[in-house]
Amino acid sequence: MMRLRWLCVAPLLAAQMMWAAVPGTGDGKQWSRAKANAWYEQQPWLVGANYVPSDAINQLEMFQAATFNPALNDKELGMAESIGMNTMRVFLQDQLWEQDPEGFKHRLDAFLAIAAKHHIRPLLVLFDSCWDPEPRLGPQHPPIPGVHNSGWVQSPGAKGLEDPAYEPKLEAYVKGVVGAFANDERILGWDVWNEPNNDGGGSYDAKEPKDKAKRVAVLLPKVFAWARAEHPVQPLTSGVWEGDWSDPARESPMTKIQLAESDVITFHNYGWPEGFEARIKELMPLGRPIICTEYMARGAGSTFDGSLPIAKKYHVGAINWGLVAGKTQTYFPWDSWERPYTLTQPAVWFHEVFRQDDTPYRQHEVDLIRELTGRGTGNERTGQ
Repeated sequence: MMRLRWLCVAPLLAAQMMWAAVPGTGDGKQWSRAKANAWYEQQPWLVGANYVPSDAINQLEMFQAATFNPALNDKELGMAESIGMNTMRVFLQDQLWEQDPEGFKHRLDAFLAIAAKHHIRPLLVLFDSCWDPEPRLGPQHPPIPGVHNSGWVQSPGAKGLEDPAYEPKLEAYVKGVVGAFANDERILGWDVWNEPNNDGGGSYDAKEPKDKAKRVAVLLPKVFAWARAEHPVQPLTSGVWEGDWSDPARESPMTKIQLAESDVITFHNYGWPEGFEARIKELMPLGRPIICTEYMARGAGSTFDGSLPIAKKYHVGAINWGLVAGKTQTYFPWDSWERPYTLTQPAVWFHEVFRQDDTPYRQHEVDLIRELTGRGTGNERTGQ
C-alpha cells in the first residue's frame, strides 16, 4: 500500500525459545519456529490478492450494513478461485466494531462463509496506518477522479492515536473480533497492523500526529498481546515493509517489534524481481514461514511474471494488491496523487487483475497464476 518512494524489502529477528505445542492450538504465547513451520507445512501454496470489492472505496464501505454486498463478494471471490487463488487479505476497521459489534460480527461471518464456499481463507488485517487519518462512519465520499486509493482510511484514526482514553476501545475491538473467530478455521491468520510506521501516504501530513510512529510503537506490542489473550488458533503477524533489514543493528524500532512478535513473517515488496528474491533470501535464515502480503505494481517493476515464479521457487506465499478494478482506483499509480489521470490513462495498470466487466486485464497473467498454482477452473471471461 506504500507510495512509489517507499519500495519495500524484508527481514527478521532472532528466534524464540521453542515450546511444545500442537500446531493449530491457541495457548496465548508466540508460536515457536517449530510450531509456525508445522502450521505452514499443512497449508497449500498461498496465492491471493488484497481484496476490496469493486463497489467499495474502503474498509468501511466494504463492511457497513448499508453497503455490505454479499452477492458481489460471491461473484468476485469466485473469479479469484477460478484462477487458482486460495487466500485474500482483507482489511477491517475499528469503528465498525464500535458502531455495531454484533452486526459487524454477523457480516464478517457471512463474508467468511462466502470465502469458504470458494476455498479461500482470508488473512484479516486489524489496524492500518495508511492514507486518510480521519475515518468517518456512514456514507463515504466518491473517488477523486484519476487518483489511486483516494478514499482509504486508517485504523485507528489520528484522534484514536492521540487520545489515551481511546485505547480501551481499541482493546475491546481486538479482543472482540479475534475472540469471536479465534477457533475459526476459515481464517488463515491475523495481520495485526499494516505498515505501522507509514506516515499516511504523504497526502495527509497536516492531519497526522507529529509523533505518530512513536504512538503506534507503544500500541503495537499491546495489540499482539490483546490478540494472543484470545488464544487464536491462527498465527499473528505484522508485515515489515521499509528500511534496511540486512543487519539487525540497522532495523528501525518498529521493525524490531514486528519481527519479534510475529508468528509467521510477512513482508511487502513492490520492486523488481531481483529485489524481491533478495529480500526472501534475507528472511530465510530466520527460520519462519514467509508470506509476501503486498506485491505487483506493474509500473514499478513488480509483476506476476517476475515475482510469482520466485515466490513458488522458495515456497513463499504471494498476495498481490488488488483483484477487480473499482472504486479504490488502484489501477492508477501512486504518482496520481500529484498528477491525477483524468485526461490520459497510465501506460499500464498499476494494480488489479480483472477489469470491471470481469475480463482479465492480461490473459497471460491469469493463465500464469493458474499454471503455477495448479488450481483454478477457467471460468473467468476471456480478455483481449
